[in-house]
Amino acid sequence: MSADAALVKRCLTGCPVASRELVERFSSDVIAVCRRLLGNVHDAEDVAQEVFIRVFRSLTRWDGERPLRPWVLGIAVNRCRTALGNRAKAPTIADYLDDSPDRKPADDSAELVREIRAAVDALRAEYREVFVLFHEQGHPYEEIAEAVDRPVGTVKTWLHRARLEILDRLRSRGLVPDEDVPKTPKSPG
Repeated sequence: MSADAALVKRCLTGCPVASRELVERFSSDVIAVCRRLLGNVHDAEDVAQEVFIRVFRSLTRWDGERPLRPWVLGIAVNRCRTALGNRAKAPTIADYLDDSPDRKPADDSAELVREIRAAVDALRAEYREVFVLFHEQGHPYEEIAEAVDRPVGTVKTWLHRARLEILDRLRSRGLVPDEDVPKTPKSPG
C-alpha cells in the first residue's frame, strides 16, 4: 500500500491526526496555486479551505492506484475556476484598494516582472493554469495533466501557446527585442 493510500485510509477512519497530516502535506502547494491563479491572498486562503473540504468529502472516490497530489491540485484548479467565474459575476473592487502599498521599482527588472505577471494573468484560463503549475510551482507534465484532466500532449501545447502569448506581449511592450528571439528557419523553396 502506498503512503498516499495509507494516509487516505487513516483519514477515512476519522483519524484527526491523519486529516491534519493530509492538510499539512498539501496546503502549501494548494495555497500557492490558488494564490497565483486568483491573484489575491485572502481569496486564495478561502478557496484553499474549500479545496480541503472537497478533498475530505471526496476521499472515498479517490483512485488509490494514482498519486494523491495531482488529484488534490485538480480540485484546487477547479475551485479556482469556480471562484473566478463567481468573481466575474460580482461587482469589481476599485484598483486602489490593493493589498499592498505602491512602491517604486528599484530597477527595470521590477517592470519586467510586472509585465510578465500581467501577461500570465491575461492568458486564457487553461493556459494560465498549466503555466502556473509548470513554471511557478514546478510540477511535471504528468501531474499537471492529471490535475487539469487533459492528456500530457495537450498540456505541452497549452504551455507552448502560453509562452508564445507572453513573449508576444513582452515584444509589443518593447521589453524583449525581436532579435533576442531565435527564429525558426524557413524551409527552402
